[in-house]
Amino acid sequence: MTTPVKLYLYDLSNGMAKQLSRQLTGRQIDGIWHTSVVIFGKEVFYGQGISTTLPGRSHHGAPLQIVDMGETAIDEETFGEYLAEMKEHYTADKYHLLEFNCNSFTNDVVGFLTGGSIPDFIKDLPTDFLSTPFGAALRPTIDAMYRRPPPNAPTPSSPAVTPAAAATAAPEATPNPQLAAQLLQAVASRAAASTASTAAPNTATQSLTAPIHAITNPASFNTFLKNHRASVAFFTSATCGPCRMIEPVFERLAEEKGIKADGRGAGFAKIDIDVGLGNSLASQWNVRATPTFMFFLDGEKLDELKGADANDLRTQVDLLLFQAFPPHPHTSLSLPAVQALSLNPILFTQVPAIDTVLAKLSSFIDSTTWPSSTPHTPTQVKQILTGTVAPYLKARFPASPSAKLPSATTAILISWSHVTLALSSTLPVASLFPLVDLWRLALLDPAVGTWVASSPVASNPLSIFVNKATTTLQQSDPSSNPRNFLLTTLRLLSNAFATPVLAQTLFTSARAAVAAVVIPSLLHTDGLVRTAAASLTFNVSAYLQKGRVEKVRGGAENVQEDEDWEVEMVSAVVEALDREVTSEEVGKFIRPSQSSVF
Repeated sequence: MTTPVKLYLYDLSNGMAKQLSRQLTGRQIDGIWHTSVVIFGKEVFYGQGISTTLPGRSHHGAPLQIVDMGETAIDEETFGEYLAEMKEHYTADKYHLLEFNCNSFTNDVVGFLTGGSIPDFIKDLPTDFLSTPFGAALRPTIDAMYRRPPPNAPTPSSPAVTPAAAATAAPEATPNPQLAAQLLQAVASRAAASTASTAAPNTATQSLTAPIHAITNPASFNTFLKNHRASVAFFTSATCGPCRMIEPVFERLAEEKGIKADGRGAGFAKIDIDVGLGNSLASQWNVRATPTFMFFLDGEKLDELKGADANDLRTQVDLLLFQAFPPHPHTSLSLPAVQALSLNPILFTQVPAIDTVLAKLSSFIDSTTWPSSTPHTPTQVKQILTGTVAPYLKARFPASPSAKLPSATTAILISWSHVTLALSSTLPVASLFPLVDLWRLALLDPAVGTWVASSPVASNPLSIFVNKATTTLQQSDPSSNPRNFLLTTLRLLSNAFATPVLAQTLFTSARAAVAAVVIPSLLHTDGLVRTAAASLTFNVSAYLQKGRVEKVRGGAENVQEDEDWEVEMVSAVVEALDREVTSEEVGKFIRPSQSSVF
């Protein structure tokens, strides 16, 4: 047995759009359409949450038009369960006149009931409106009307638009700001009105100005892709723990990278595979695990990401927007190599046997003549290393996984840096590698990276070791440049990119020193040294590329370009590639640095 499905069509402007649209926009718009679905003797629509009334008895009055959407084999009980699920997604706080409105809801419902979608002239109305100068200019005003208030702030019952606001938003786009404000206010007031009680704000979305589209069926997803040049889809499920972890990151990205006033930005969609026809949609796109993220350009899938990696997710969104809205015609070229390349830093995370490393360092201390001018005695140095540094490192990097990992305190780092200064001025360079390796491990702790970024140069372990490496590399005698010290220093520098603030410090105050270490190391006779140098080169180039992408997207410029320095680095990479014949591992890191970043 089947049941007919009807679409009720209303004009929120009460005929004003048909009369005034050409004057305001230069294009004929016959109505500002509100729709509802009528089935099982009830009219269902979305405004202040999902509301249900008798057909034609809502606050919108009699429908202007009734459209036959076909029939459904779904029974009333199943439809009721579907609406109960949808009420968690279509809440009052998510409503947006252009992005997430009554027509978004009816398109979902029609898709669930019949597999079809509402007429294109209704779905495409926001796109048509925003494509006009008046619509584009008024977009910030509309967004401001639906901006979520801060927590505990009163929510206005109806968005307000003044003639002054319309004139400010579009002084050249319309000859009559008073008329524009009147029309927009009428539409907003009717859209906001509802017989349903106001729903409580959803804490996960109350700060968003561009809502995330809740998609429950293939038809709505196809519409979503059609209406956005760049699209990001998040396939999730209620029982997925990693999904709950990554969802706040996805919501922040939707806020930061969503559609802006100039039309640039991405559409963000969330598909719960357990809601509506979400499972069918997941099967259509071969989603086999959650969370899965998919990235689309002009409706075509470019890539996907599985798992809850926040850094990878942000990188993929940035690359999608870089392709969708290039800053220069040359950058509109296809970028499969760049897109396939992760810009996450290469880190050396192996945890050594800390007691063994300290024993080796202690043997070097014992075999060295200790100057009387050194402020610490050998015994005091070893006590700080074994009694302060070692317990922290063992707790931070335990042999078995731990839910709580302690961060280094300022007291630990200050005493350790003083010991490091004493050892670096006393021990031969060849004997420093155990100490460097302990700092290499510690830099994986963000607290250590942040502290090092702000510590004085004289006692800064990174500066101490880099200066030592630079000095030894400048000497002509290979025996004066110990391989183990250079290897661990390169790995230490690579791990500095685990903390963004420390990476930025390297580029602002130690750029030349980094180049002085990495360039000769790319040509070193030892394969492991060259591999570590290639990893550091990749981290440098990836950091530069991230900054460029962020700059294109309107973010802050986190690093100042230096063409001479970049030419020097590229020349070293080219020469290293020319010489490299034995280690594919080295080339694997160097080639992306040369071809896609510098």
